[in-house]
Amino acid sequence: MEAWPDDLRCPISLEVMTDPVILPSGHTFERRSIQRWLDGGHLTCPVTNLPLPPSPPLIPNHALRRLIAAVSPSAAAAPVPEAGVGAKEPAAEVQASPVTGLLRLAKSGAAGRREVLESGSAAVLLRHAAAGDEAAARALLLLSLDGDDARVGLVVDGAVDALSAAVSRGDAAAALAATALTSLATVDVNKCTIGAHASAIPALAGLLRRGGARERREAATALYELCKLPENRRRTLRAGAAPALADFAADGSARAVEVLGLLAKCREGRQELCRIPGIVSVLSGVASSGNARAIEQALLVLNWICSESNELTLQAIKLGAFQLCEALVNDDNCKIAKNAVELARTLEKA
Repeated sequence: MEAWPDDLRCPISLEVMTDPVILPSGHTFERRSIQRWLDGGHLTCPVTNLPLPPSPPLIPNHALRRLIAAVSPSAAAAPVPEAGVGAKEPAAEVQASPVTGLLRLAKSGAAGRREVLESGSAAVLLRHAAAGDEAAARALLLLSLDGDDARVGLVVDGAVDALSAAVSRGDAAAALAATALTSLATVDVNKCTIGAHASAIPALAGLLRRGGARERREAATALYELCKLPENRRRTLRAGAAPALADFAADGSARAVEVLGLLAKCREGRQELCRIPGIVSVLSGVASSGNARAIEQALLVLNWICSESNELTLQAIKLGAFQLCEALVNDDNCKIAKNAVELARTLEKA
């Protein structure tokens, strides 16, 4: 019983609820406990101390009741059939925690995810995810895939705080938390909220510098989605992400090159990229051997930084940028061909 989160306990009895009901104040209580409170002549909500209407209705919280039943250890510890048809091996679910039950519900489909969201139990997942719980981070990611309303609601509930904390920890939950931030950021209003958060972009930049291949990939993808909003490009630059993105691009990440392309759209971005040692070599290498999208973006960024710096233009020429442009001007991909032509014109001015 001690493992149960406060969200599933009655604020009066502090016991896990079996028949949760909602007061007009919006707070949920165990029916017997709140009825005793009202029968005792109390005319206020026990949580808010605000006045209640005479004979306040007690509305059954069906979503929370189903949720508690689904994640209860007794439900998870149902007898396992003997070996034979339909039998299952004993699993970790036998000792399932509330987070495990919530994850199971989130995996079960749209109805299960709706139960988690409507019952307010996302708060349980947020607390556990912030502490580095991988199952909680995975459940939040699944909830974020349930549509724009769910994404906005999670941000309102404090998901950015929890996910940023998980990303900053850099442990098993970090990649999942970064992916969840990407999902939340697909909604334009969330791009602004996440970008303005004091920890979100710095946490992603830190993961990009220190994480493994998977963590770096998910951090770069989150920054790509966030940097579609111009204000977030400057925030990403201030977080020091540009050198880490260049390093990741040198390791073959097309997504990192795409983020560099977004950063280069602002003057501050171009100036910052010009200061990165070896940036011309990195971009030239990508333009020579990357996939189509990476080549297109590498040519674009290379053109922009060469327009900013004559010294970088000379470096590009020395590294064979003219020959590269000649090889790409007739490429079947019209964007690659166009960018190659524009880069060649910039190089000719040197």
